[in-house]
Amino acid sequence: MAKVKKEKRFECILSESVGFDTACKIIKDKNTGVLYLSCPVGLGGGITPLLDRDGKPLIETNYTE
Repeated sequence: MAKVKKEKRFECILSESVGFDTACKIIKDKNTGVLYLSCPVGLGGGITPLLDRDGKPLIETNYTE
């Protein structure tokens, strides 16, 4: 039986070094176009949606539903 390859929902669109062992990433949700900031720190870290000045989530400019 052949396996169906499942498409990945999230895509890293930018990775930027911010220290010796840390790289923050901007991640795009391919289903919604919403952009997130992910910053791992040691064994922890966090992820948060990027917001515009009105507090609305940033959506990739090329995204169309």
